[in-house]
Parts: sequence; structure tokens; C-alpha cells
Amino acid sequence: MSDNYDQYSREELLRLLRERDRKPRFGLVWERDEIEHDQSLNDDFVALDLDPALSCGDGPHENLIIEGDNFDALRYLRMTHAGQVKCIYIDPPYNTGNRDFIYNDRFVDKDDAYRHSKWLEFMYRRLVLAKDLLAEDGVIFVSIDDNEMLHLGILMDQVFGEANRIAIIVWNNATRTSETIAVEHEYVLCYALNSSIQRSWKSPRPEVENAYRTIEEIKAAGGNPSDASKALKQYVAVLQKSSSDKKKYSWMTNYCNVDENWKIYYPVDLSGEGSGPPRLFGGRLIPAPTGRHWMGQEYIDEVINQNRIVWRNDRAYRKLYIEESQESMRSLIQIPGRNGSEEIKAIFNEKAFNNPKPSSLIEWLIASPVGKDGLVLDFFAGSGTTAHAVMKLNAQDGGNRRFILVSSTEATGDAPNKNLCRDVCAERVRRVAQGYTNKKGEAVAGLGGGFAYLRTQRIPVSRVFNDIQHEQVWRALLLIHRLPLSNYAAGALVQLADHADERLVYAPKLSEEVLEELARLAALAGRLVVYSWQPGQIQQRLAAANLNFERIPEFLVKRFGNGQ
Repeated sequence: MSDNYDQYSREELLRLLRERDRKPRFGLVWERDEIEHDQSLNDDFVALDLDPALSCGDGPHENLIIEGDNFDALRYLRMTHAGQVKCIYIDPPYNTGNRDFIYNDRFVDKDDAYRHSKWLEFMYRRLVLAKDLLAEDGVIFVSIDDNEMLHLGILMDQVFGEANRIAIIVWNNATRTSETIAVEHEYVLCYALNSSIQRSWKSPRPEVENAYRTIEEIKAAGGNPSDASKALKQYVAVLQKSSSDKKKYSWMTNYCNVDENWKIYYPVDLSGEGSGPPRLFGGRLIPAPTGRHWMGQEYIDEVINQNRIVWRNDRAYRKLYIEESQESMRSLIQIPGRNGSEEIKAIFNEKAFNNPKPSSLIEWLIASPVGKDGLVLDFFAGSGTTAHAVMKLNAQDGGNRRFILVSSTEATGDAPNKNLCRDVCAERVRRVAQGYTNKKGEAVAGLGGGFAYLRTQRIPVSRVFNDIQHEQVWRALLLIHRLPLSNYAAGALVQLADHADERLVYAPKLSEEVLEELARLAALAGRLVVYSWQPGQIQQRLAAANLNFERIPEFLVKRFGNGQ
């Protein structure tokens, strides 16, 4: 077989050899040169346009939903959010060949000779950008099934480094029939930007579907956790049911969780007199058994007085509240996959999306890595489950977690008017935030929150000076300075935003009035950062130690190109 090397010059052969030597000896290789070029890849500058009609809430907005190709959106976010994202969760196309993976506006089918290579090239470009967005202690979770799991693992080793692999999580979601082995699970690959940072992740137990109510929440609702006779009676009823029936009693999680069975090795007074527990089985005395005592009476008395014991058949079970019932995250979890379909049916009263992930899965994954005020990114947002999970966590503990979702329209030549981002993703998040009526006709209260709805716009680099709009400039500057998106004030002399001890100013045009306003702002305490198309003229009139100047649009173009 010919090697086709005879046609190369000495210099070309040397170049090929050097290039080969630079490549890793072990890793994933796919047919990049042979596959059709990914049309989404481009060198254009990217701006964002705001659609107020599709946004949710009055703003300013800390949450973003971006409609557009996620390659464009990720390059924009690299300009504005590099190093800021605590957690990325994505559920990319699984590349099953069953019309789930769109490449260059066409579905990739099972017979495509370059099916895996197209998927790998598509994912590689986006994961490289995603890595730049992670905070130093940030992590990424990627859902996948057997079709690409092995390839994805090697790809992520290549992008993030094998040493930064945290875990391969297996979740038991559903049983699918098979002539050989029924597949009952999917995977979530977890990688860190820097695995050397110590982590102690705790999560609510995933088999509990509803959130526990904390002691503080019970008090806020007017309840008294120290007088929990009713709660204990309900628990006894649950405990007397078989284990298969326990899940039907979801109200049990409104109070506490049975954690542990204690055998009592001393007499316990259940008469209801003195400091004993509520009279659940009638007054009687549990005698002390013979044999070894391993649980001290002093400790048992203490938890009884705190109403932290549930009695069943003369055995004691300790109650735990949510802040006490967390455990280390596990690599094997069980959350029914059908829950995701049931959730979205309840919101839309119809099947609006195929095979969505259950929000409880994403809650379980992101709760600890994100903390109470971290930023979560999902650039394969699908039906918006990640935002739903973030809002549920915030509603449970009063957190201020934020989200950025990116979703394409998924329009194709066969369905040119399809808009998944607008009609499913954003609409679901809006209903969850504001409330909706489920398929039973019941009103479901909103979880609160909102978002800005944005669209990507490509601008050729050579046209940025002429084509970029002032609103687009201001939007980018706000996000770069970690400020929520506010409306552009068209009639104002300058655009102004405060951030800690710093003021951000954008002066789209210069006039004597504008210069006077800038002089007034410069005289105030704190640092003033001025963005202008003509910063030199401002510097000639104003000079102060607290002033910094940047030229627009050069500042944005340089930052966009450098990925900073």
C-alpha cells in the first residue's frame, strides 16, 4: 500500500515529523480531516441581544438564558465569565443515531461512517471553551450513556487531565429491555479544574424525593419542633407500613428522617408523665433487657427530652433534620428517570420534551459544589431542568445561586420554525418561577426568580467598529464587571453602574455635558472605570489617580480574542 510520502519535500516531511512528535503518545484520535467541517465554528465576534418580551421578571437580571449555538455562546461567556463558574452541568446529545444529534443542521444517523468523529469534534471544541469558564475550585458534570461513554471519558481526560477526574457516577434510572442484558443505568462524569483543592461534598440522600423541612422552617411556619407529637404519630404510621409503601408517604419528609435503629438497654417510661415522650402507644414501661448495655441512659434521656426519638415496637429511631441528614456524595445513586418526564408533563400538561433529566438528580449533583451563591452553567440546556434545580435549591435554603442556560433552537431543514430554547426551555423556567396550573387543575406556586432572555449575534471582526450597538457594549461591560444585566438608558448622558467601591461608566458619545458629568463622578470617592470610543480626549480634560480608561470596541475585541 502506498504511503504517499514521495510527494513531500524534505521540509514538509520534517514538519510532519515534528507535528507527530508533539502529539500525545496515548489518547483519543478521530478523523478530523475527513469529516465535514463544523459550520458553527467561526472567528466572528459575538454580541448578545436582549429580548425583553421573553425575559422573566423586572430585572436587573442575574440569571441568563441564551438562545444560539453554544459554540458562539461559550466564546462570549469566555470573554465575560472566565474563571467564574462554580459548576457546569451538561446533558449533551448521546449520539444514539436516533435523531438526537444535529450536526450542521442535519441529524447524524447510525449509518454515518464518521458518526463518532463528528460527535467528538463537536464536544471537544465546546469542552475546551468550557474549561476556561471554571473557577479554580470549579467542577463539571456530564451526563452520558453507553453510546459515547468510553470515548467521552478519554476525551475529558485529554481536556481536563486524568488527574482531575473526580468520579464516574452511575445512576439507576430505568430498565430498558434487551435480548441480552437490560441496561438500567446512565453515567455522569465528574471532573475538576483542579483536583488538588480539598473538597468535602455532602448531599441530601437521593432516594428522598422531597426536601426535608429544617428546624428553622418549621419555626417560621409557626410550628414547634420541640412539641412534635403529631409529627411522631405520623412517623409511627409510616414506620408500620412495609418498606415498599414508604415512598407513598412523601409528607413524612416534612418533618424528619429516620436514620438509625437503636436498641434500648434500660427501662424507658412511656407513661407520658414527667419528661417522657408523647403517649403514642399508651402508658407503659419498656423493661431493660438482660445482657450488655451499649447505649447510655444519659444520652437517651437527652434525645428523648429533645423529641428526637421515634418509637416503634419498643425500639427507638433517631430523627434527623435536613442539616443533619446529609452524607458524602456517592458514585452509585438511584433516582427514577421517569420523574423528569412527569415533572415536565405537570408543567406543560403535555409531553413537551423527550427524556428530560429529573431535577432531583441535578439538585443532588450541584448542591455541594455550588454552595449557596455559586454560578451554574448548562450549555446543553434542553428543557431547562438545571435552572429548575437551581431555583428549587434556592427556595429550600434561601440561597442566591445563579444560572446561565444556553440552548439552540434545534431548527433543521425539516423543521425550520422549531425553537426549543424559546418554547420549552425558557417557558418552563418562567412557569416554575412565576407559578402554573398543573394537569389536575391545581395551582402550583412559583419558586421566584427571573432571567434575561438573550440571543447571540455574530459580527465579523472587521465590522465590529461599525456594527456593534451601544446596548451590546453595555451588556458586555456589565457582565465583565460581574454586575446583573440592567436596561440600557437611551436618553442618559452616560451609562453608570456601581460595584462595591468601583463605578463603571460607558460614554458612547462625547460632549461638554458628558465631560462635566465625568468630572463630577471622578470627584466622588472610589475608583472610576471609563469606557469610551474616544478615551484620549477625556484624558486631556480629566486626570486623577482614581480614573482608568479603556477604548471601545478595542477592549472587547481584544478580550474576546484572548479569551480573558
